[in-house]
Amino acid sequence: MRETLAEWRPAVDAAIEEVLPREIDEAYLREFFGAPTYEYDVESLQRALADPIWELLDRGGKRWRAVLFLVFVDAFGENPEEYLHYATIPEILHNGTIIVDDVEDEATKRRGEPALHRRYGSDIALNAGNAMYFIPLKLVTHGPGDLDTETRMRAYEMLMHELNRTHLGQGMDICWHNDPTVEVSEAEYLEMCACKTGCLGRIVARLAAIVTNQPPAVEEAVARYAEKVSIAFQIGDDILDIEHSIGEAGEFGKEFGNDVREGKTTLMVIQALRTAPETRAERLREILAAEENDDTEIHEAIDIIQSSGAIGYARESALELAAEARAHLDELDLRDGPEAELRQFTEFVIERDV
Repeated sequence: MRETLAEWRPAVDAAIEEVLPREIDEAYLREFFGAPTYEYDVESLQRALADPIWELLDRGGKRWRAVLFLVFVDAFGENPEEYLHYATIPEILHNGTIIVDDVEDEATKRRGEPALHRRYGSDIALNAGNAMYFIPLKLVTHGPGDLDTETRMRAYEMLMHELNRTHLGQGMDICWHNDPTVEVSEAEYLEMCACKTGCLGRIVARLAAIVTNQPPAVEEAVARYAEKVSIAFQIGDDILDIEHSIGEAGEFGKEFGNDVREGKTTLMVIQALRTAPETRAERLREILAAEENDDTEIHEAIDIIQSSGAIGYARESALELAAEARAHLDELDLRDGPEAELRQFTEFVIERDV
């Protein structure tokens, strides 16, 4: 799967650049957004949109959502290169959510550098992030290919449904962060992941099924696959944050102990609170609820999580979700090569080290 990601990334970035040029000019604005009523300020739009967006995109990211879309298209028996523009939709959406999420979480770093709102200000960051929700929708209604009106509407309605649900997930996550007294169940945590992270995965799979004209049963099966994989990815991401914090600070491109500093509710936290001795569990609650923590307190919280066995519990849960995802592929008649990649991807999201 790593080879597939590396192979497709340059083509994905080139396709993104066609949708979101690095250098904005009058011609692009007129073609994409329509003629101005009076006059566009091209220079300001360059500084407030293109520059911050491309700074984030150039920092890295595996583009796995775009590549997963292309693998699905290939699995359905179509030529992925003909659908590259549509592959940019989930990737642009994902990066838009990152920008907004970092503002809401008051994050300091993203991909090893200052979060965009730290560098450009919250106003520019929020506007750029929100623009990345809407710009890809233009491809659905006016994108390339011979999609008929019914197919485009089907894709548009799907995007509206899934994007709305991402905000349910973010709403739960924000509430838990702001009110540490809320008791979060494992089922509620998994639903938060299914909405916040899983819906973007579902967009990948459902969009691939829709633009290649797959029947509803196939669309539903691949959506369930992508949802389970995405939840496993989120759990894996949380595990990485803890494991890299056990090592040297900064290895993961985020602030050391980032999730603990944010008071983030993760599956590991839920499990540690269930299984740690009462005094240790209460101490973990105190650290997560604090406005600020020093490095000693961060290490203390991580030690409580680690000694409770919560990391192993979370990894086993992610592996179970990956197995459930593969089971959804059993329902489908896919091309052998890309199907094998889809199965490998369920392992990659858990076993990755970055």
